[in-house]
Amino acid sequence: MSGLNDIRATFLDYFGQHGHETVQSASLVPSNDPTLLFTNAGMVPFKNVFTGAEKRPYVRAASSQKCVRAGGKHNDLDNVGYTARHHTFFEMLGNFSFGDYFKAEAIEFAWNLITKEFGLPKDKLLATVYSEDDEAFELWKKIAGFSDSKIIRIPTSDNFWSMGETGPCGPCSEIFYDHGEHIPGGPPGSPDEDGDRFIEIWNLVFMQFDQLAPDNRVELPKPSIDTGMGLERISAVLQGTHDNYETDLFRALIEASAHASNTEPRGAHGVSHRVIADHLRSSSFLIADGVLPSNEGRGYVLRRIMRRAMRHAQLLGASDPMMWKLVPALVQQMGAAYPELTRAQALITETLKLEETRFRETLARGLKLLDEEVEQRQGTGTLPGDVAFRLYDTYGFPLDLTQDALRGRGMDVDVEGFNEAMARQKAEARKAWAGSGEQATETLWFELRDEAGASEFLGYENETAEGKIVALVKDGARVDALQAGDEGAVILNQTPFYGESGGQVGDTGVIFTGAGAEFDVRDTQKKVGDLIVHLGTLKRGSLKSGDIAELQVNQARRTATRANHSATHLVHEALRRVLGEHVAQKGSLVSPERLRFDFAHPKPMSAEEIAKVEEIVNDQIRRNTDVSTRLMTPDAAIEAGALALFGEKYGDEVRVLAMGAPDEEGKRPYSVELCGGTHVRRLGDIALFKIISEGAVGSGVRRIEALTGEGARRYLVHQEEIARDAAAALRVTPDEVPARVLSLVEERKRLEKELADAKRKLALGGGGSSSSGQAAEDLGGIKLIARKLDGVNPKDLRGMIDEAKKQIGTGIVAFVTATEEGKAGLAVGVTGDLTDRYSAVELVRAGAEAVGGKGGGGRPDMAQAGGPDGAKAEAALGAIRAMVSSLAGAA
Repeated sequence: MSGLNDIRATFLDYFGQHGHETVQSASLVPSNDPTLLFTNAGMVPFKNVFTGAEKRPYVRAASSQKCVRAGGKHNDLDNVGYTARHHTFFEMLGNFSFGDYFKAEAIEFAWNLITKEFGLPKDKLLATVYSEDDEAFELWKKIAGFSDSKIIRIPTSDNFWSMGETGPCGPCSEIFYDHGEHIPGGPPGSPDEDGDRFIEIWNLVFMQFDQLAPDNRVELPKPSIDTGMGLERISAVLQGTHDNYETDLFRALIEASAHASNTEPRGAHGVSHRVIADHLRSSSFLIADGVLPSNEGRGYVLRRIMRRAMRHAQLLGASDPMMWKLVPALVQQMGAAYPELTRAQALITETLKLEETRFRETLARGLKLLDEEVEQRQGTGTLPGDVAFRLYDTYGFPLDLTQDALRGRGMDVDVEGFNEAMARQKAEARKAWAGSGEQATETLWFELRDEAGASEFLGYENETAEGKIVALVKDGARVDALQAGDEGAVILNQTPFYGESGGQVGDTGVIFTGAGAEFDVRDTQKKVGDLIVHLGTLKRGSLKSGDIAELQVNQARRTATRANHSATHLVHEALRRVLGEHVAQKGSLVSPERLRFDFAHPKPMSAEEIAKVEEIVNDQIRRNTDVSTRLMTPDAAIEAGALALFGEKYGDEVRVLAMGAPDEEGKRPYSVELCGGTHVRRLGDIALFKIISEGAVGSGVRRIEALTGEGARRYLVHQEEIARDAAAALRVTPDEVPARVLSLVEERKRLEKELADAKRKLALGGGGSSSSGQAAEDLGGIKLIARKLDGVNPKDLRGMIDEAKKQIGTGIVAFVTATEEGKAGLAVGVTGDLTDRYSAVELVRAGAEAVGGKGGGGRPDMAQAGGPDGAKAEAALGAIRAMVSSLAGAA
C-alpha cells in the first residue's frame, strides 16, 4: 500500500466507504474561475459549490486533483529540483463537505485514515490549530488523545483560510509528521519551523464564516469542510523518506532520465534529473488538457517549464532531444489513474520533441547573444540586467546559469536590473490575468485601445477642453450612438478628466456637444493602462462616434482632490521625519472629501507624534512655495532621490513632483516624489491640514485619515461647537471640560458598583420577584432556588450563583435576568455533591430554549446561556424546574 498509486486509491476508497462521492480530477485549465492561470488547489473545482452558485447531487466529495503552480501568485518553478518538496505539478488529495459534516467528523476522518489505514505511528504526529479555535483544540484532545503540547496554536493567517477579501473563510488545522531528531528543524510556530524535520501532511479547512466586509464576518448557515493533502508528500512519509523525489514514482522517472542520458541518477546530476522528472509531469499533463506552448498566457508558462527541463537535459550531455523519450515511463506510472495521458500520448510526444528541437536552436542563439555582450565589454564589467532577463525569458537561461557562464570570464550580472525586469514582466502577467466576471468587457477595452490609441490627458493644465469621441460603449458592447437616458461609456482622443489611479479617484463633470447633447460623467476610469473611459448617463440629446465634444471637469471637486493629493506628499515626508525613514507608503485614497494614507510602521502613533506631523505639514502649507514638475526617466528620478508611490505604474517617462521649502543646505526640496496625479500649483492652496484618525489596517501597517482646506475648517468648527455644548451642559468653561468629565466618570463607576452590590444583596436575600415566593423549594428532595432577577447584568450572574450555592449548601440555583434590550441571560449552578446526577449545562440549555436561545456552555457545576426573549424569563425557570423534577423523580 506504500506505492503512490496505492496511496491514492486507498484515500479515495476510504472516503467512498464513508459516503463521499469520488469526483474525477478537473482540468488544469479552470473553467469556473477566469482569475486563475491554472487549477492550483483541490478546492478550485468546487469553488462555486462552496459559494452557493452551483448545486451538486451530493454533499460529500473526495478527489485527487491535479494541480500546477508555475505562474502568478503560486509559483514554485525556480525552486524545483533544489528542494525536497517543491513541484510545478502535484496531486492534491481532498475530502469536502458542502454543509454536511463539520469539525468533529473531519478530524475523526483524518485521524482514522492516517493512523489506521495508513498506519502512521501516533507519537510521530502533531496538530496545529488557529489560536482562537478552542473547539478544534478540544476535538484533537478528544479524538486523537493528544496532550496540550501536541496541539500548537498558530495565531497567523497560516491557520486561517479565506477565499478572497470577501466570501467563505475559516480556521485551519494542520497535521504534521515528525521525521525524527536526525533531521534539522523545529515544530510549527518555532524559529526553526522551516527545517525538514516536521512536515505538514494535511490541512483541514473549517469553512465556518462568511466575510461580508473587512470588519464584518458572520457565521455561515451551513459550515463546510475543505481539506488538502499533497499525495507526493504523504507518499514520502509512508515510504520512510523526507524527500518527495525518493518516492517510487519519482525514482522511476529519474531512472528513465538517467538511462536516456547515460548518466548517474544522483550525485552531480541529481538536480537535473529531478527538474526533468517534475517538469515532464507538468508539461505532459498541461498538453493533455489542451495547453500548447506559445509566447503568451498559459502557453508561455508551459514553454518556460519545458525549456527549463530541456536545458537540464543538455547539461546532462544529451546531444539530441531527450524529453519525448521519457513519456512512456510517465504513462506507465500514471496512465491508469489519468487516462487522458494515454489518450494524448502521441500529442505529448510530438510536442515535446518539436519544442526541444526548436529550443536547441534558440539556445545556440542565446549563447551567441551572451558571447556578443561579453565581447562588447571586452570581458570585463557587468552584464546589464535586461540582457540577463532576456536570456532567461526568451532563451531559458536562469540567472544562476548566466552568472556561472560569466564568472569564468571575470564578469558579473546586474542582479538589481534583472529583478526589475522580472518584476515588470510579472506585473504585466498579473494585469493580463486580472478580472473576473467582466472578462468580455475587459477584452473590449483592449480592442478599443489597439484601434483608437491611448487617450491624451490634458488635465494637468486644463479643467475644460475639446475632444473627439472615438468610441461609445453600452451594456458592455460597442455602439454607434447613445440616446437620452442611456447609461454608457465615452472615450475621446483627449480629455481633461483624470482616470482613477495612484490612489486618486476619477473626475466627475459634464460632456457637451454643439448639437445639444449633455452627458453626465459620474466617474472616470483608466483601462488597459492609458485608455481613459468616462462613465455616466446621457441626460439629453444624442452622442455619436466622431462628434466633437466640450468637456468640463467639476472644478470644485477637482480643486479639493488636488489639495488632498498634494497633502499626501507632505504627510509622507513628515511621517519619515517624525517616525523614521523606514516609513513607506502602502496605499492611499485621495478624494475631494478626505485623504487616506497607509504606511509601514510597527506601532500606533502617539498623540505627540500626530501633533508633530500636523505641525510640519501646516508649516509647509504656510510657506506657500511653488509645486514644480519635471519629466524624467524612472531610473534617473529615483537616482535623484525621488520616492516612488505605492501602486503607481510608470512608463518610460515619469512626472517628478517637487514641493515644499528646501532643507537647511538648500539642496533638496521638502518632498520629491514620482506621481501622475493632479496637484495644487502652490502649497498655500491646501490652506489647512488636520488629521482626524490614526489606526491599524494590518500587521505593521498604519492608516492616517485627514482633511484639508474647507473640509478641515468645517471639522474644527464642529469640534468647537461640541466643546461649547459640552461645557454648557456641565456648567464649566471649555477648558474645564476634561477635568469635569473625568470626575463624573469616577463618580459613575462608584455608583454603579454600589448599585450592583445592592442588587446582589437584594437578590440573594430573597427580594425581587420569584416564581416560588420562597428562598428555596423542595423538588423530590432536591433544594432549588429559581428566581427572576430584575435589573441585574448577565455578566454578574456567575458570582451571584456562587454565593447562592454557598448559602444553600446542597442543591441547585437558577437565575434569569432580562436586559434593557429585552434579551435574556441565564445561569445555573449545581453544588458539587449533585453533579453526578444533575448537569448545569443541560439545565441551562432547557431554560435557554424557552427564551429562544440555542445551546449554552460551561461545566457540570456552572453554566450560562442567553436568548432573545427576556419576557419569557418565567417560562425559562419553569423549564428548569420541570427538568429538575423529572430527574429527581427518575432517581
